[in-house]
Amino acid sequence: MIPGDGIGPEVTQAVVRILDATGVKFEWERYAAGAEAFELHGEYIPAALYESITRNRVALKGPVTTPIGGGFKSINVALRKKFDLYANFRPIRNLPGLETKWPGVNLIVVRENTEGEYVGLEHEVVPGVVESIKVVSEKGSTRIARFAFEYARKHGRRKIHSIHKANIMKLSDGLFLRCARQVAEEFPDIAYGEHIIDNTCMQLVMNPYQYDVLLLENLYGDIVSDLCAGLVGGLGLAPGANLGAECAIFEAVHGSAPDIAGKDLANPTSLLLSAILMLRHLDEEAAAEKAEKALETVYAERKALTRDVGGAAGTSQFADAVLAAMGSLP
Repeated sequence: MIPGDGIGPEVTQAVVRILDATGVKFEWERYAAGAEAFELHGEYIPAALYESITRNRVALKGPVTTPIGGGFKSINVALRKKFDLYANFRPIRNLPGLETKWPGVNLIVVRENTEGEYVGLEHEVVPGVVESIKVVSEKGSTRIARFAFEYARKHGRRKIHSIHKANIMKLSDGLFLRCARQVAEEFPDIAYGEHIIDNTCMQLVMNPYQYDVLLLENLYGDIVSDLCAGLVGGLGLAPGANLGAECAIFEAVHGSAPDIAGKDLANPTSLLLSAILMLRHLDEEAAAEKAEKALETVYAERKALTRDVGGAAGTSQFADAVLAAMGSLP
């Protein structure tokens, strides 16, 4: 457990209460990361945290503040690189009871998580000139494409689009596309298409229903996954999973919101949905269904929603309502 900072400890506490009520017995090893960890241990990611993830192989993580334009590097990026969490998995789906421009959205964003510009390989060439390096490999591109196609086949998805800028970045994005095409040939039951990244952003806000599974490089995936979250109400309603061959980290995808920290105002939905993904990863399907149905009940009834989605409830009151809904479910 990495509670995070800002609103992280509050939403984490709420989600742990709900997880405990599913009947699954958890024993949490809690660790700070980022600025708080540096104050406590002199390290932004303590060695004990690395060891815990290596041993347990599963982690649940709240938001951790990343300084902009300076300071320490992203904790998220560091953990993804350390444990080779190559697949970022972001399901995008409307919750009942919330009116949006696009009802009934049901998308899967699959993002390569360890390569491309997003990993921050940068240096100053000469004063006033900075170079950022984009690295795309055949291995990395092939395994994320295979992840997407295998997921699609297992879960009855019928269409995958690779999103790219190969008209300009012909070598790097071109390699990504070639690998995706080769994998697609092994899955003739799944339709395959390709869209340029800028056109995709336009298409998503005009007609998101034309997409099913989106397969993207790292930086494109970061941007498009947030755009897609906006289709269903915002980052506070979107879960995220970082998956590798050995370990998995499930996290809230929103920021740490220090302006409302400690005020019992934060919405724990993103972290709860991520925890539900974690339950499914652990083959605790019954517990996942129980928590998910309770969450959807609270949204459908609209009596205990937080302020960001039009309600007046606080973090703890929202958690109480989910727990009450779980108690009323068979």
